[in-house]
Amino acid sequence: MASKLEEDLSCPVCLDIFKDPVILSCCHSFCRECLKDSWKEKENKECPVCKRRQSKDFLPPNFALKNLCESFVQERDQRASEDLCSLHSEKLKLFCLDHQEPVCVVCRDSEKHSHRFRPIDEAAGQHKKKLQETLEPVKKKLNVFKEVKVKFDQTAEHIQVQARHTERQIKEQFKKLHQFLEEEERPGCVH
Repeated sequence: MASKLEEDLSCPVCLDIFKDPVILSCCHSFCRECLKDSWKEKENKECPVCKRRQSKDFLPPNFALKNLCESFVQERDQRASEDLCSLHSEKLKLFCLDHQEPVCVVCRDSEKHSHRFRPIDEAAGQHKKKLQETLEPVKKKLNVFKEVKVKFDQTAEHIQVQARHTERQIKEQFKKLHQFLEEEERPGCVH
């Protein structure tokens, strides 16, 4: 589970710790590449969070956030390399497939049950692969929803244009009718 700090230091697009963060005029920050990818197929450049339009092509770096992220990653990596078993104070090098938790070599050797173990890096790789496989259909659905939203937005814009055009036509016709009636009411008009 990600800590509150890790969530605060995560890009809203990729959900990873910011890499080369930039800040928009609305004060939201994103990884530079995430924002560029997000804008690739869009006509208007807008903030992925609040949808506010961005007028500038220049993306100013968010140095304060970049420094915070670098410090956080450095500390996190240092802590990860120091992760020790709470029972034996040994490094957690294995992953118990039965309990779904990291264990040390002493835990494995002292285990009275016949549990299944994998090297922790291998187990992490397998879990990551499963997550990516689960995430893939969700990403595809998200892309489909984005395409549908673009079409809906275009349709809504078209309807608004048509409504304005129809309103103009009605006003013009009303004006002509009003002029006609005024001319009809003038004295001296003979039919």
